[in-house]
Amino acid sequence: MRVVVGMSGGVDSSVAAYLLKEQGYEVIGIFMKNWHDERVVINNECPWVEDSNDALIVAEKLNIPFRVLDLSKEYKQRIVDYMFAEYEAGRTPNPDVLCNREIKFDVFLNAALQLGADFVATGHYAQKDTFTKEGRTIHRLLAGKDENKDQSYFLCQLTQTQLAKALFPIGNLKKSEVRAIAKKADLITAEKKDSQGLCFVGKIRLPEFLQQQLAPKKGRIIEIDANSPIFRQNGKTETLHTLTEPYHFHPTDGKVVGEHIGAHFFTIGQRKGLNVGGKPKPLFVLATDVAENIVYVGQGHEHPALNRKGLRVRNAEVHWVREDLRMQVGEKREYLARIRYRQPLSKAMLYQENDFLYVIFDEAQSAITPGQFVVWYENNELIGSGVIA
Repeated sequence: MRVVVGMSGGVDSSVAAYLLKEQGYEVIGIFMKNWHDERVVINNECPWVEDSNDALIVAEKLNIPFRVLDLSKEYKQRIVDYMFAEYEAGRTPNPDVLCNREIKFDVFLNAALQLGADFVATGHYAQKDTFTKEGRTIHRLLAGKDENKDQSYFLCQLTQTQLAKALFPIGNLKKSEVRAIAKKADLITAEKKDSQGLCFVGKIRLPEFLQQQLAPKKGRIIEIDANSPIFRQNGKTETLHTLTEPYHFHPTDGKVVGEHIGAHFFTIGQRKGLNVGGKPKPLFVLATDVAENIVYVGQGHEHPALNRKGLRVRNAEVHWVREDLRMQVGEKREYLARIRYRQPLSKAMLYQENDFLYVIFDEAQSAITPGQFVVWYENNELIGSGVIA
């Protein structure tokens, strides 16, 4: 059986390749080059040349074939252009989720299949198992064994077809065990720090990155008081719509407290970069209006505009990893859900309606952000996901 491993030059993918070789697979290592523009990369954080060299040294140590695959054109079209468009529209995309769906398990997977691969493998902390239901093969995407490193969230958009071809060799290990294996095998990446930042690009300076396409444009920062009448319920009945409707602010709802360089550079819940001082509590971004170029802020993380019990996903943007469990209109079901990576799972009720899938949490969630992914689980199995509307 032939497996192509996406080798990033880090310890996780190095050990993934090592383990597969030990298990008797025919292993080929491929480094994906997704980025050429050095201007916005914080170079000493994640230079791709060094990563590529580290991957090559590991491949030579394991005596497996190795090549570099340039996917920068596809990466720009599918990830970077999408990111610019989302920020411009006032939403906050998740490039890591998209990178897995569009690059690693699509473009890269197809390249691997052309090399005669039976599977592709990555160094994700996630697990997979397979069973048969009514004569159909079903693949389950499970959380990684290491709860602190579980990366199933980033794989939340994978399909059954993609999962069928995926292997996650380190998903049943803890990070400390992965490092110990690398050390024992004398792999150069054993002590290497985990890379941060954009998938396969490295740490970027986001404002400078966005400013390549989105011009800075000065606008007002308006503070909304936590005791504003906007937040009074006054006998309003709670419906799926009211529980999931974000607050819409108007300049007259608050007072100007500063100036920013472009509403599209800010995201809900953001605290840094506002450069407004002298307040009793820290200021957080509550909402952005990219049409009027206004950033609305409020004091303290307990501000009522930052905490909501519900969100909704357009039906076209609902994705079921477990297609066989897709909900029908009018159906409701309880799951555990999260709205960002590494956030603890919270109980939520999902309601499938004609227009949206509504997700109502037992506990209010902080900084629900359009463009990000909500993901729902049953026990440790990831069932589905969707883009927050």
